[in-house]
Amino acid sequence: MPITLNENLPAYRILSDEGVMVMSPGRAATQDIRPLRIGLLNLMPKKIQTENQFARLIGATPLQIDFQLIRMSDHESRNTAADHMESFYRPFREVEATGEKFDGLLITGAPVELLPFEDVTYWDELTRVFDWTQSHVHSTFGVCWGGMAMAWHFHRLEKHALDHKAFGCFRHHNEAPASPYLRGFSDDVLVPVSRWTEIRQSDVDARPALRTLLASEQAGPCLLEDPGHRALYIFNHLEYDSTTLKEEYDRDVAMGKPINVPANYYPNDDPSRTPSNRWRSHAHLLYGNWINEIYQTTEYDLSRIGQG
Repeated sequence: MPITLNENLPAYRILSDEGVMVMSPGRAATQDIRPLRIGLLNLMPKKIQTENQFARLIGATPLQIDFQLIRMSDHESRNTAADHMESFYRPFREVEATGEKFDGLLITGAPVELLPFEDVTYWDELTRVFDWTQSHVHSTFGVCWGGMAMAWHFHRLEKHALDHKAFGCFRHHNEAPASPYLRGFSDDVLVPVSRWTEIRQSDVDARPALRTLLASEQAGPCLLEDPGHRALYIFNHLEYDSTTLKEEYDRDVAMGKPINVPANYYPNDDPSRTPSNRWRSHAHLLYGNWINEIYQTTEYDLSRIGQG
């Protein structure tokens, strides 16, 4: 089954060209089926790239997905055209006011990870989003800084600054093979990492409400489950395209910033060579498993979400 996207959204054409099944809202309305309603709260500067990455993953499942794009109400994007934001995004304030409910919500990372959470300009509204998910969203997936922010809000799980950027592709161990979110996963998983902060396993272990699903000896915990808040937190980037780390590396080199070559990414760690994608299958597994778990457990009547 397809993902439902506005036919004017860039992701509609890009995913269609890749063979992903996409459907316009008008066509979807003629089908006698309730699609899963999945929102993307996009905090990343490159909005279109991020839309494509997540739409690609959740659009590959065998269920019809109604994909909704959400933004912070008063934060203006400097990297995405205003007409794109106006055409395809709704401010959270509007979503909140209408009382809408969602089967799932993705909350992305943001380039603010070295700031204290409370110093982020939209922190107050973002904490409203987190609390709102408990009554209006069946399952929430916080990604990178978005996951760290949720874990701080609900559990006071600290992020710690690193003396150098954790950057590259690192092996992660499957800590919970029986988890429905890791169905089909290998024991050993390669995951792209790009961050200046970390979550420490000892801090996670001190919080019994959290469960580690994926972790790395080099990069620390990667994927946490928070059953009490019906949430997953992933601190790394299975959604990345093949060239995303390269683009980040090339950008920093061009700006003269100190940056290490992303580890275990280029063949022989040689930036002149073309990197290959060795995480794509696990990315599809994780997000497909998340969508399937939502489908198995959500209410058929959307209005009943959050009622118990």
